[in-house]
Order: sequence, then structure tokens, then C-alpha cells
Amino acid sequence: MKLRVYLDLSNAVTRRRMAALLRADGEVALVGTAEDADLVVSERVVSTAAPGVALQAGAALTARELEVLRLVARGLSNKEIAADLRITTHTVKYHLAAVLEKLDVRSRTEAVSLGVRKGLVPL
Repeated sequence: MKLRVYLDLSNAVTRRRMAALLRADGEVALVGTAEDADLVVSERVVSTAAPGVALQAGAALTARELEVLRLVARGLSNKEIAADLRITTHTVKYHLAAVLEKLDVRSRTEAVSLGVRKGLVPL
């Protein structure tokens, strides 16, 4: 059974980003009304979440970069990540390079460690 989520967010950019993240999870279904939801994500929840990561030049991780980071945290190789996301290994390398640059780290290990500390990667 899928978790039904309603996004009660007035900021269109935040709403789009949250929806993209949630759609990436096959166990989540977005619903049109709060009454139909098991979980309501509101402005208060978004604003009180874990503190943001100091990213290079104010850039935020894209939904795909976050997916790649979380798969790296699970110990997957670039080839395994590519197969899981149905993209090329070259594209995985591109996303991973962007993650390393935005998080201002030099390795996969540092990226995962920072991601866990900042709440980007679940334990």
C-alpha cells in the first residue's frame, strides 16, 4: 500500500521540488486533497527540516543528484547506479561530479558523510 501524501505548499518551486522527490519513490502517491492523504507536508514542516547544506554558489542538489547520492550511500557502483536509474555510467559520473562540487567535497565517502550529517541521506 502506497503512502498518500498531500503537499500544502504555497511556493511553487518548493512544491515542484518536493513533488519530484516524492515521485521518485515508488511507495509514495501524491493526492489532490488533504482529506485523502496519510501525510500532509506543510510550510512548517519544510521550514523546520534539517539545516541546509552550504552549497557552492548557492546551487541546490537536483532531484537526480540526490538520487545518485543516496544510491552511492547504499554502496552501489557507478555501473549499478546507471542500471538502477536507467542512465549511462557517463551520466552517473556527471551527476556525481556535480554532487561533489556542490557539497564542496573530494570523494564519494565525504559526500555520503556530509549527506548523512545534513539529513540528505537517510541512515
